[in-house]
Amino acid sequence: MDTSSNLTGKMLIAMPGMRDPRFEHAVILICAHSEDGAMGLVLNRPMPDVDFSDLLSQLGIDAGVDALDIPVRFGGPVEPGRGFVLHRVPQGIRIEENRLRISEDLAMSTTRDILEDYARGHGPQPAVLALGYAGWGPGQLDSEILANGWLTSDRGDEIIFGADNAGKWRAALKSLGIDPLHLSPSAGRA
Repeated sequence: MDTSSNLTGKMLIAMPGMRDPRFEHAVILICAHSEDGAMGLVLNRPMPDVDFSDLLSQLGIDAGVDALDIPVRFGGPVEPGRGFVLHRVPQGIRIEENRLRISEDLAMSTTRDILEDYARGHGPQPAVLALGYAGWGPGQLDSEILANGWLTSDRGDEIIFGADNAGKWRAALKSLGIDPLHLSPSAGRA
């Protein structure tokens, strides 16, 4: 992969012709992209009937009276039992080694200690918990983009952390100046 096409920290927006129903109208934040493949989290799929406090209880983490409640989303079909906390990093703060820095102000953690922080009423905000992730093998994401499966855009915090999951796909397209009604589900070459 050419480093100029590194999509880490960018968003993928599913095109109308997306054949995989798990990603229809999906907006995904790419957390890591290299020649080895890519990993991202779906941003606009809430987990039905899954509550953050219930997850803490299942993990044996006692939520105090000051516990923070963060949204829980379907992050993707790979390892659906694994949680990924996506959160902002305040300017000038050094992140711990056990967290993946996505950009200067955004990181991801998969460790229990961050969940314990939220249970005690601390933890970086805003944040979301994604269960599972979307993954691509070497060259697979690049091929899907070339086949008109995805558009790419800069990330937007309202799309990442906002509550309007149903409107995120349209908002992501609008950030590119695109009306969804004008998109074609088929690819073409000029």
